Amino acid sequence: MNMTIALALFALTYVGLLLLPNKRHFVALIFALLFILCGILPVNKVLGAVDFNVLMMIAGTMGLVSLFIDSQMPARLADLILEKTPNVKWAVVFLSLFAGIVSAFVDNVATVLMIAPVALAISKRLKLNPVPIIIAIAVSSNLQGAATLVGDTTSILLGGYAGMDFMDFFFFLGRPSIFWAVELGAVLSCVVLLWLFRRENGPIGATSLTPVTDYVPTILLTGVVVLLIAASFIPGKPAVTNGLICMWLLAVGLFYTAFKTRDLRKVVKPLREIDFSTLILLAGLFIIIGGITEAGVIDAVAGIFVHLSGDSVFLAYTLIVWASVLFSAFIDNIPYVATMLPVVQGMAAMMGVEPYVLYFGLLTGATLGGNLTPVGASANITAIGILRKEGNNVKNRDFLRIGIPFTLTAVMAGYLFVWIFWGM
Repeated sequence: MNMTIALALFALTYVGLLLLPNKRHFVALIFALLFILCGILPVNKVLGAVDFNVLMMIAGTMGLVSLFIDSQMPARLADLILEKTPNVKWAVVFLSLFAGIVSAFVDNVATVLMIAPVALAISKRLKLNPVPIIIAIAVSSNLQGAATLVGDTTSILLGGYAGMDFMDFFFFLGRPSIFWAVELGAVLSCVVLLWLFRRENGPIGATSLTPVTDYVPTILLTGVVVLLIAASFIPGKPAVTNGLICMWLLAVGLFYTAFKTRDLRKVVKPLREIDFSTLILLAGLFIIIGGITEAGVIDAVAGIFVHLSGDSVFLAYTLIVWASVLFSAFIDNIPYVATMLPVVQGMAAMMGVEPYVLYFGLLTGATLGGNLTPVGASANITAIGILRKEGNNVKNRDFLRIGIPFTLTAVMAGYLFVWIFWGM
């Protein structure tokens, strides 16, 4: 009975998210409360369902990004990119590639928060619609998050479960690892972006370089990158370590601003720039996913995988990749990956094969699949929140126009690469 109710509430949640794009945080909060009130997710498990590490990373980075913007560094970077690119089309591709490179070492949400101000500055300067540009940055960030151990929470989950360290994501057991599958997808998806933005051939005129007023916010954001990488090598660290790093550096930034300016308004401003609507939305989604997990919905789906796969490793791999793409387009991939990892290991044991081809297939499908829809990944939700905060109306078709071809290209590349090197 609980499973039926959970499925019904889950379906209604995503109908509401798609029909009421400007009220998504209220929709998620209301249905999260219904999951609790209906007893699907016990009260004592609610806090455990919410990923406070992700929420703190978002809040801390949002505050730091506010200081980063005020320092004029994004405008400076925009000037440098405009100076080196022949037209708007290539500017979008370079920004997306840059976002992807950063996202390989920093959480993709944090990457969007860092790179989006640069794209917004370019859009304002050239009087362009920033919506497709920010969406391209978000999907590129989400793609490359799977490339390294520190790039995304799903990678961290896989590394911990499979006993993989940072370098194992590059070469593992003498074979090219998941990093190269992701990078192949990134290269091919750039071709997709060039085609999608093929009409944006407007020249970029010469511009003067904006002076940077303060380099400390840039140093603090760089510190986020360095500390997140360093933290990945610490065994048995608390689950909220990355979030605490971001919040701690925000606190340093606020104290520095208070000391430098002696102006309380400039200290409060970064806190006001934190998008609490996005935080509420994500918290609600975490509770909802915790509810359907508790009700056994995800376990039931995993059981279907085992039944359908039979003795064929290729069929099992194919099902895991493309089913993960489908599920991650609508549900958060973190609880999904956490649930599927032991299932994948059990499938490999029953088939008498190494689990790594199935592990990498799961990561490929679950991480890249989030780019199919606006609510499939935290980076996408964050990007849309940034655009709406700037007064831009983001329609579902705006996202799908970029997300669908980008995702299918990247997933197919990763799917073939992993099978060739790990399945054959």
